[in-house]
Amino acid sequence: MRTAHKWVIYQESDGTRGVLRRLVVRMVRLLRRGCGLGMERDSMRSRLGLRVSRWVALVAALTFSCCAMARVGGGALLTPDQLEKLLPPTVYYHGQSASIQLRNAGGVRFSDGHYVLATLVDTSGYSSNVATKYQGYLISEVPLMIGGKRLAAGAYGMGFVSGNQFLVTNLGGNDVLTVPTQTDAQMSRPRPLQVLESADGGFRLYAGRSYIQFHQ
Repeated sequence: MRTAHKWVIYQESDGTRGVLRRLVVRMVRLLRRGCGLGMERDSMRSRLGLRVSRWVALVAALTFSCCAMARVGGGALLTPDQLEKLLPPTVYYHGQSASIQLRNAGGVRFSDGHYVLATLVDTSGYSSNVATKYQGYLISEVPLMIGGKRLAAGAYGMGFVSGNQFLVTNLGGNDVLTVPTQTDAQMSRPRPLQVLESADGGFRLYAGRSYIQFHQ
């Protein structure tokens, strides 16, 4: 069974859970102290309420931060064997089907169990106008953030096109998303397509030394 997003926080380190636990205990003690005193004076009630609200805000901030970090960085690269089991031998796009290039494929399994798959496609049967922007196939079970833009879950055509742009199109060939690519001059072994982890969180989809960054 796949784990829902709301449980991602429990995958954080023991240290983070310990901080949250101590904050909750402190809040409970403050509330009990207030009840014991009966809140007889307005000034006491005001000071106690201020302290409680500060702890609540801190707990909320830590919780949001943990969830955000888990969603950006959580996941594992897929192995060639896993890709072979998950990817279909042919994919449909713009009125016809074409074979995938399994040797030029990559993917990610996010920490919540959802997948993202990317592969180059044999586009020899397409017109030059279509093949220029349709170089590969992108499948995502969840919405993605690509270069700061949101892409809904689904199956798409994709291509690294002229002008240092990454283009995503729907299955009818219509443009859906365009973001600028970046260049990794330190890439020692560029390949036609691959997916790698990013040092600053998330993942990178490469075509040669050009890449775009994505995360959940």
